[in-house]
This record gives sequence, C-alpha cells and structure tokens, in this order.
Amino acid sequence: MKLTTLNVLVAAIEEGSLRGAARRVAASQPAITKMIRELELELAAPLLLRTSRGVVPTPQGKVLYERAVKVERELAAAVDEINQIGGRMVGQLHIGAVPLAVMLLIPETLRTFGQEFPEVKLRVSEELYMAQLQKLRSGEVDVTVGGIPDDLSTGEFYVEPLMHTSMVATVCKGSPWLKARRLADLQTARWVYTGPNSDSGYAKLFFERHQLTPPRVGAVVNSTLALLALVSSGDYVALMPRQIAEHPLVAQFISIIDIAEQGYPLQVGAILRSDSAVSPVLRHLLTHLHRAAHHIDKH
Repeated sequence: MKLTTLNVLVAAIEEGSLRGAARRVAASQPAITKMIRELELELAAPLLLRTSRGVVPTPQGKVLYERAVKVERELAAAVDEINQIGGRMVGQLHIGAVPLAVMLLIPETLRTFGQEFPEVKLRVSEELYMAQLQKLRSGEVDVTVGGIPDDLSTGEFYVEPLMHTSMVATVCKGSPWLKARRLADLQTARWVYTGPNSDSGYAKLFFERHQLTPPRVGAVVNSTLALLALVSSGDYVALMPRQIAEHPLVAQFISIIDIAEQGYPLQVGAILRSDSAVSPVLRHLLTHLHRAAHHIDKH
C-alpha cells in the first residue's frame, strides 16, 4: 500500500468525485481510477461507491480514509517538527477553543505569536468543550483551551493552568433583572446555557453550587457571538467571564447583576494529550498563552 495511492483515495472522498481527485493530485482520471481499483484488489474490499453525482466511501473506504488522514497529518507534523528542531519555525497548529477562551485568551495569543512566528499557520476552531476533547483525542487539534472541569481524566490529558476567572451573571442594560440581589431571585429568569443541552453549562453548575434548582433554559448556544447577541438584545440572563463583561465594548450593552454570590469560579487552561509529544512550536504557543493570561490579569 503506497502513500500516493492513499492520498488519491483521500482526495476522491473529500472531493466527491474522481475528476475532482484528478485535479487535486495533478493526474489523469484514468490513472486515478486504476490506482483506486488496485487498492481495492489489494484489500479485497470495495472502497468507493460510484453514483450519478460522483463517489462516496463504502464502510471499508471510510475506515481506510480516517486512518489515511491521520497518517497524512502525522507525517506532515513530523516534517514540521524536524524543521523546528533545526531552528526553522514553520508548520501549522490547530487550536481548539471553547467560547470562553475565544473571548479571553485567543486574540492576544494570536497577535503576539503571529508577530514572533509569521511562518507558522494558526487555525482556531470554536466549539463546545466535549467536541474539542474528541478532536484532541483524534489528533485533529493540537491543544484545547478553555475551562478545566473537575472530572477531567488526568491519565489521558495534561493540563497547563493559565488563569482564574469568575463567571458572573449578566443581562442587557436597563433590564429589570438588575434589581436582583441573590442568585435565587434569578431562578425564574430565562437563562442562556452554553453547552450541548440544558443538562450542562456553567449556569447549571452555579445554581447547584448554591443548592438551588437550575433555572429554566431560555436558549442554548455554542458560540461567543450568539451569547453576546442574546444577552445584549433580549431579556436573557447569562454567565460570562467578568473580564469580558467589564470590557468597554461589551459594557456599553451589558451589565453585571450585583448579587450576593460572587460568581462561579473557573480555572482556564490549555489541555494536551498526555501521550503526545510537544513540538517546539507548540511549546512557544503555550508560552504566548501564558503571556496573554498575564496580560488579562494586569488589566
């Protein structure tokens, strides 16, 4: 089984057609067809289904595709790391970040890291915590940045603590909910949950921490923009980091509710797989994440 043939299979599946795969790998369509057929004969299994619209992977093809993508990614990472060990900081890093991290740490990190290492391409994916952990397990992201849960598997993951924050209750300017003085007063409000469903999220944890029944769900979001948009323009209550709520751009539209409870404490950190080697570029990225956290603490 040759790497060039695996690359052809990956191209055919991602492009959805043999013609697209031929363009992508700069080969003729008959040559592509022959390579796929030889691979199917070698494995004694069908890998692609031909349809009127192109090609789709069979169950066997999907298994091989997923493994081939990992091999391709690992080889590219190895080449980058060899260059980095030799002093040439090139390559790419994929950062998984939950909305909290996107709001707090990522902008400053990208600014300073990009200035020092302009030849390194950074990609940021904003998704929910569980989705990011799955991507970290599969190697799709190099590091995940966000709140550190108490039940995180220390054997599977390594945590680099970055900063502490407090998730405070917020609402739009002028909202009647600003009259609340205790968390219990907000139990009937419509809350924005940041999670896959109403069974998760910091709002639920905050209420349970104070032996209160979690509030009803007004909306469930998984992005920074959606959270800010809902709170600033609607009659919703939501938790967000104090540093964000007090930012001049956000504070024009959003107020912190002055309740007796001081907010939900949260440690923010970088999460890496325990069994993965940390490349020189990734070590530099962690340094810049620490700098960004220190910058936030000062302000």
